[in-house]
Amino acid sequence: MSNSATNLPAGWISIRLGDLYTFEYGKSLIKGARIADGIYPVYGSSGIVGMHDQYLIEGPAIIIGRKGAAGSVHYSTDNLWPIDTTYYVRDNRNLYLRFSCYLFRSLNLAKLEASTAIPGLNRNHDYDETVLLPPLKEQHRIVAKIEELFSELDKGVEYLKTAQAQLKVYRQALLKHAFEGKLTAQWRVERHAQQSVAPAKAGAQPLNDMDSRPTPSRGLALRGNDEVGSRDDEPLETTDTLLKRIQQERAQRYQQQLADWETSGKQGSKPKPPKLPPPLTAGELAELPELPEGWVYSYLADLGDLGRGKSKHRPRNDPRLFGGIYPFIQTGEVKSANRIIRQYSQTYSDFGLQQSKLWPTGTLCITIAANIAETAFLGFDSCFPDSVVGFSAFKKTIIPEYVDFFIQAARMRIEAYAPATAQKNINLETLENLVVPYCCLEEQRQILDILEERFSVIDQLSQTITTALQQAEALRQSILKKAFSGQLAPQDPNDEPASELLARIKVERLVSQGNVVVRRKGGRS
Repeated sequence: MSNSATNLPAGWISIRLGDLYTFEYGKSLIKGARIADGIYPVYGSSGIVGMHDQYLIEGPAIIIGRKGAAGSVHYSTDNLWPIDTTYYVRDNRNLYLRFSCYLFRSLNLAKLEASTAIPGLNRNHDYDETVLLPPLKEQHRIVAKIEELFSELDKGVEYLKTAQAQLKVYRQALLKHAFEGKLTAQWRVERHAQQSVAPAKAGAQPLNDMDSRPTPSRGLALRGNDEVGSRDDEPLETTDTLLKRIQQERAQRYQQQLADWETSGKQGSKPKPPKLPPPLTAGELAELPELPEGWVYSYLADLGDLGRGKSKHRPRNDPRLFGGIYPFIQTGEVKSANRIIRQYSQTYSDFGLQQSKLWPTGTLCITIAANIAETAFLGFDSCFPDSVVGFSAFKKTIIPEYVDFFIQAARMRIEAYAPATAQKNINLETLENLVVPYCCLEEQRQILDILEERFSVIDQLSQTITTALQQAEALRQSILKKAFSGQLAPQDPNDEPASELLARIKVERLVSQGNVVVRRKGGRS
């Protein structure tokens, strides 16, 4: 049954939020003044932020984020202390407080707020929101139905989040096993068995002949280094061969840089000969996992060229820097990319390029500020600031994607080098001294094939879970929408109508403000 004149459910009224509720300000209680072993929760805008031995208001109460997590809604059954970044709503005998809590959540109070530099909630804006109020008994029926449905929904969400967490653990376990040689242990056994059946004719190929080896091209297009490797009937490369290759490729890179410098008319500083970094000490090696035969540890700086991006001009937001044809990416684009950066939102002008550097397509970008150790390959030539490091692999030594996956595996270890400041950052030296376990190119390709195959399945499952969580949240909002439009619980014609609730609320407000004198029986006030 509904009120045909207003198209409202029977007994319901349409009312301004501010005519029902008062959002009261919390009170400051700095962290140093709180008593950690107190029994009363201290609420900030994001929820419980500590404990104290005194309370400001009696529970139950609703706490609403005013600054910071503006619009967030929390419910406390205990006596509590809401701090000054919150509003709170006291219990009222004419309104079921749990109903009020769900009502506030359905309104999405943060969206009602005008845009400001600092997220904040203005209660006067929220007071003007129009809501529908049912009879008090129906409020209880609505809450019972909401909590019944939410209970089942929460079980499903908990299961999905558990599965999501397990996928992350599995992903990290795969990476860990990959760089300990465990993923390719069986492959090495089979590879050695092939050698015993068809022994190599002449052992390892001399270093100066390796470029001519024909091998099939597999994997990502960015790999670009399949010209080096062993045939199935050749023995795997030894540790000594791997180390010699590093030295040779570093020397070749230096000669190329020197030739380029001379071709350019000796512009800029003359390239310096490569410095051989000190070998890992016995103590350092003892702290690292033992590697399979044929694997070796090297510093990341040994495996390619590392360099910070450039953005020398100040201020960095000078309009003259932007609006040209040269893509300019920052840490956000690296973090949001799915392995390859394919989009950019800013460009440098010729003036901007002069104070920066254009890095080539395929450069591995590694973030060292704000988002630590996020990685992605450039899908186009681009500039980036010094909060991003570019890595160009010695492709006869190591596959760039191998380094990419290793940094993903080592991210937590890399983050640990960042100082505990508001914005974490690391320096170039941290990456240069990153110890990387690696093997011959043939085994690197096997590792990448395994990781890419399994990660493809993980990514599909992860996307399925994300979609299911989004659907669960949409269903939650649908339940609330039905609840507060009278479609979730039945109406009872015997319920006291909400209009009478409103009348009592108005009287009690006037009394609390001292504008009405309530006379007791016998005529005394």
